[in-house]
Amino acid sequence: MSVFAYQKDADGIVTITMDQTGPVNAMNQEYRDAMRETLERLEGEEGLAGVVFASAKKVFFAGGDLNELLAVQPGEEATFMALSEAIKSDFRRLERLPVPVVAAINGAALGGGFELCLACNRRIAWDDTSVQIGLPEVGLGLLPGAGGIVRLVNLLGLEAALPYLLEGKRVAPAKALADGLVDELVESREVLLERARSWILEQRGNDTAAQQPWDRKGFKLPGGKAGTPALAQLVTMAAPMLQKKTRGLLPAPEMILDCALEAARLDVDTALRIESRGLTRLVTTPEAKNMISTFFFQMNKVKGGASRPAGVAKRNVERVGVLGAGMMGQGIAYVSAAAGIEVVLKDISVDAAERGKAYSARLLDKQIERGRASEAKKADLLSRITTTADDADLAGCDLIIEAVFEDIELKNRLLAATEPHLAEDVVWGSNTSSLPITQLAEASRKPENFIGIHFFSPVDKMPLVEIICGEQTSDETLAKAFDYTLQIRKTPIVVNDSLGFFTSRTFGTYLDEGVRLLHEGVDPVLIDSLGKAVGMPVGPLAVHDEVSLELTRKAQATWKAMGVQDKHGEQRVMREVIDTMVGVFDRGGRYHGGGFYEYREDGGKTIWPNLYEMYHQPTLTLAADDIKDRLVYRQVVETLKCLQEGVLGSVADGNVGSILGIGAPVHTGGFIQFVNTCSHAGKKGPAAFVARCEELAKRYGERFAAPAIVREKAAAGESLR
Repeated sequence: MSVFAYQKDADGIVTITMDQTGPVNAMNQEYRDAMRETLERLEGEEGLAGVVFASAKKVFFAGGDLNELLAVQPGEEATFMALSEAIKSDFRRLERLPVPVVAAINGAALGGGFELCLACNRRIAWDDTSVQIGLPEVGLGLLPGAGGIVRLVNLLGLEAALPYLLEGKRVAPAKALADGLVDELVESREVLLERARSWILEQRGNDTAAQQPWDRKGFKLPGGKAGTPALAQLVTMAAPMLQKKTRGLLPAPEMILDCALEAARLDVDTALRIESRGLTRLVTTPEAKNMISTFFFQMNKVKGGASRPAGVAKRNVERVGVLGAGMMGQGIAYVSAAAGIEVVLKDISVDAAERGKAYSARLLDKQIERGRASEAKKADLLSRITTTADDADLAGCDLIIEAVFEDIELKNRLLAATEPHLAEDVVWGSNTSSLPITQLAEASRKPENFIGIHFFSPVDKMPLVEIICGEQTSDETLAKAFDYTLQIRKTPIVVNDSLGFFTSRTFGTYLDEGVRLLHEGVDPVLIDSLGKAVGMPVGPLAVHDEVSLELTRKAQATWKAMGVQDKHGEQRVMREVIDTMVGVFDRGGRYHGGGFYEYREDGGKTIWPNLYEMYHQPTLTLAADDIKDRLVYRQVVETLKCLQEGVLGSVADGNVGSILGIGAPVHTGGFIQFVNTCSHAGKKGPAAFVARCEELAKRYGERFAAPAIVREKAAAGESLR
């Protein structure tokens, strides 16, 4: 019995209801068999009037089987190419049926799911928030290889199609209708099939209803073909603009652009074959393996609660108290209120708290200007934020998030003053980026209710929250923090206590290596340029200015007072440079008037000239590849140490956290996944990583020595999973 139910009604309309054995409909072998059988039956059907593709699942069609794609290895390209061409052949058979075919889209249709819809003559979607339309393959290092590029370019034209192909945009039904991705919306799922059948009946006598636009005689590509003068500027500028954005590190966008341009030049069938070749080239690349592993499988593992304690009932936060209405507190208040949570925003005065609340108002004003919010939404959200300077107003909160300066004594005083007003089971979360949670919890009456909830700035934009468990943190407390993070639509990773935890500790090595390179005499412009060249969002000196040299100096003083200075590496060079920059020259960073850079009023910046006099050695010769690897490998080594020491509980948390919180280059799939696809000196994976570490350690110091955890994997011929 086929997983595609086949039902023909009295009007000659066949409804194909896809209901594969897994949780979703996917483009796997089961699908391929069912589609081929269905097409053979349709092609031989007597009195056929039309076809409707429907789904028995909540998701219309989930797309390609990523397990299959991940399994394709170099040397298997010919087999994969034949498989890709077979899928496309079936879609062309579908397009060439002599009757109109409708996709009745009742749920998300992404990737291969939307490619199936594009092979239909009509796309009718349920207008509901559960429905998303798009081709997000670029985010997994792939391209839409079942005809998505070719059909979308022919449907919309090159210029309109490119944002959907290169950015992987997913849109709601209304936007999909406005942009021409779907043809019609219905208000309820119940009438979806009825409307699909009605449309087919309305097409009786319309000879073109069963033809795709690109198969009709005289078809002209919307906006013109790639060689026309109207598109000349777009075609000329597209490649260099893409190169600037990807820095040449992501092969998928470049391949998508090439295939899209060919689709705008050539006939459909030739362009489809070129598209298949493009996907075949991409599917075995390290970038695709890395991105599929992390952005799909490991991201789902993290969000699915792999690090959340089992057996603890889920509880939503109803009322959160945010202590400190500064940059972090005001952002936490906004994302909490935006998720429907009542917020008590407390500071030393009501005026200070009101200034924090005004941040939410400004964000909403910008959304209103862009048509993404209304005055009613603004009023509703702001009504959920109560400002106060009185600890007593925190009564009734089931979660407290302290967001004051990184000062243990200040945090302890705040805890002591506030705890008497709180219920016994209230969870206390400290938004600290580096201070040990176990030590902070010593001041609490209920250390089992104490946990770290580390947000990233700006809170409204950064997707990650790092949850830190102290030695006495209970499972119930961890579960509450985890559930709250999902509630405010952030991605939670769970780590164990350590100075700097995972993200700050690892990110600190990027800053440190940048300072070391400067101290050795490397041109500061080159340092930051090569930092960006490896895929980091910003160079180490520029980002150090942003986080503040003054903050680094204060952190060093705090660690020294705690007796833990240099616990994770020699800091002599960093201390020397920071003491000179801040102590001698008063260069504390961007928000202190300047640091490694000077900042202009127009937003531009240039390297502070004194850096050349103080550090630059023009005669120094240091290989660019060594500089780039030093900036990456320092972070990878520190991540592996975190995994080895149990600071990180899983590879998934390390990869997702490094991408979303630290800015690890996207093509690596995260700092641990980077090791799995590493290539050096004829070696692959952990063995290659260890070999390169040995070279770097010999030249530049033991900080590059490969940790035991990766040496063991290399010896066993295994990957880090």
